[in-house]
Amino acid sequence: MVENEEKQIGDYLVRTYYDNYPTDPRSWDNLGTMVCFHKRHDLGDTTDYRSENYDSWGDLRNEIEEREGEVTILPLYLYDHGGITIRTSPFGCQFDSGQVGFIYVSKDKIENECIDELKVIKYLEDEVDTYDKFLRGECFGFKVFKIKTCSLGHKHEEEVESCFGYYDEDECMTDGVGMVDAHLKSELV
Repeated sequence: MVENEEKQIGDYLVRTYYDNYPTDPRSWDNLGTMVCFHKRHDLGDTTDYRSENYDSWGDLRNEIEEREGEVTILPLYLYDHGGITIRTSPFGCQFDSGQVGFIYVSKDKIENECIDELKVIKYLEDEVDTYDKFLRGECFGFKVFKIKTCSLGHKHEEEVESCFGYYDEDECMTDGVGMVDAHLKSELV
């Protein structure tokens, strides 16, 4: 487990780590559906769309719109060079990047989920951003340790809390510090 950041608060220590076994955010209950085609990577959601059925991205988009009715749809672009990253706007490199699919949500789903239509694009972009962090390995967890001194004067760390599954290291550290605050408050009672 690779340690990233560390913060000591009194007799407590919070450390963030890379999460070696993160959950694929596409397995969550997402608003959008990702349809992706790539020769070497299994990306996006499991759907019955197959790349061999389309001659262009326009053909795929038309099929999605025919099946789903009115949709909010954004293109997906992948940069693949020593690692992969995904986003809704093109990358500057024409050799190692290109469109890999779409993320979309139907108007019916937006209405059924009571989603503000003005925020739909932001929700879809946030889903792509979280998925990008997963693909890049930017997934974290924290451990909280209580530092104790033994009778020989040596300091020892005893793990008292841990939580993994974060896709933002700052949020991970903030929650770890919040856990320390809760321990410190409980010691005062």
